[in-house]
Amino acid sequence: MQQATLCFLIRDNKGSRELLLAMKKQGFGQGKWNGVGGKFDFEKDKDISEAAIRETKEEIKVEVKDIEKVAVLSFYFPYQKEWSQDVHVFISKNWQGEPEESDEMKPKWFSVNEIPFNEMWSDDKFWLPEILSGKKLKANFTIGEGKIIVSHNVKIVNRLD
Repeated sequence: MQQATLCFLIRDNKGSRELLLAMKKQGFGQGKWNGVGGKFDFEKDKDISEAAIRETKEEIKVEVKDIEKVAVLSFYFPYQKEWSQDVHVFISKNWQGEPEESDEMKPKWFSVNEIPFNEMWSDDKFWLPEILSGKKLKANFTIGEGKIIVSHNVKIVNRLD
């Protein structure tokens, strides 16, 4: 399966916790809010965390300093097998630079209490609140035609190997 990354920046802003999401402007996921990330590149990346750092810099011009892996999400698309992928999810609370718009993504800060789940992938509501509460998890999603979740399983874990 294809290996991919998602990275979410989290900050405290005047006593309120905020999450950076980015509107996908083109390609797979266009028109949806999401974390930033992309595919593991065997020529550029020595490991999956390096891919997350590289993709974050490419997509929103931010250099991540510290990164923590919090989830592995496996997506199965039986009707479009080339879309199937393992997504390694990271959070960062330490980076350099201000998020900037790129050709691919338009970043925006959201209060963790006002996440626009209705404008995101339908699976996000099953796992994103868990990682924002400090949990680590592994999840499996089977996606049917029309990008509808056919089945899902989310398991809280103590560590990710």
